[in-house]
Amino acid sequence: MIKIGIIGGAGYTAGELIRLLLNHPDAEIVFINSLSNAGNRITDVHSGLYGETDLAFTDELPLNEIDLLFFCTAHGDTKKFMDSHAVPESVKIIDLSTDYRLKSEEHDFIYGLPELNRRQICKSMRVANPGCFATCIQLGVLPLAKHLMLNSELHVNAITGSTGAGVKPSATTHFSWRNDNISVYKPFEHQHLAEIRQSLSQLQNSFQSSINFIPVRGNFSRGIFATTYIDTKIELEEFRRIYEAYYDDHSFTFITHKNPDLKQVVNTNKCLIHLQKFGDKLLIISVIDNLLKGASGQAVHNMNLMFNLEETVGLHLKPSAF
Repeated sequence: MIKIGIIGGAGYTAGELIRLLLNHPDAEIVFINSLSNAGNRITDVHSGLYGETDLAFTDELPLNEIDLLFFCTAHGDTKKFMDSHAVPESVKIIDLSTDYRLKSEEHDFIYGLPELNRRQICKSMRVANPGCFATCIQLGVLPLAKHLMLNSELHVNAITGSTGAGVKPSATTHFSWRNDNISVYKPFEHQHLAEIRQSLSQLQNSFQSSINFIPVRGNFSRGIFATTYIDTKIELEEFRRIYEAYYDDHSFTFITHKNPDLKQVVNTNKCLIHLQKFGDKLLIISVIDNLLKGASGQAVHNMNLMFNLEETVGLHLKPSAF
């Protein structure tokens, strides 16, 4: 049994992570640390877990009692914690923030995209979970990078649900603004671009093309729907062969010949990819649930790899029928 601690337990990703771990046959949650909610029951914050747990938040940190520590903290807070606390060397770490996603001589975290770094993740003590936009976009183009096919600009438009902005209310997340609305934010300069470029360069050293990314706020709760296109004269069937071969031994990413929709992946750890060719342009559609495949589901996938479990354990999730 993997004994687990969670730091930062009140957000959306933490709620999903707790739900997954409570139903994971090889996981046991030892503590969920939250200074602002210490003493409150988990169900006071994550009411969807009523009937599943009697756990309460704590301000204590019994790090010597766990095998794995998850960080569901705000960006910047994981590094602050690591700098100010002595985490036992035997404790493995999965960080869901941005703090350690970019390679640096200052840390030994492995970038936790299983479809890119599965072997390294299996051997790692510390994993940096990818961002949600980054996951969806990278899965759409990794096979191209592996075959050195990213030789033109990437044009990306991706729309995300309101949970992608986190649980804390803001001017662009409350219902009356978000409902029946849509808007662009951080065009061409989203923070996930750096990790996307890092991964593509890992597979294709020569990759220097622009990534023209337009993120969009959607009027739905969860999910990411990304469309990417590049210029190429190669035929569609060749791309399908390349994509199917790349993802053949991966458990959660699937190539579909039908145009996908968001509801097919919401509440699952799947990524669906669809390819179309229009003249000399290749269109790649990729869709995920931002809270699962883009965050907590991927984190549990990484946990399974780090502890040599079958990688789908605890992640056989099904979308809604409607």
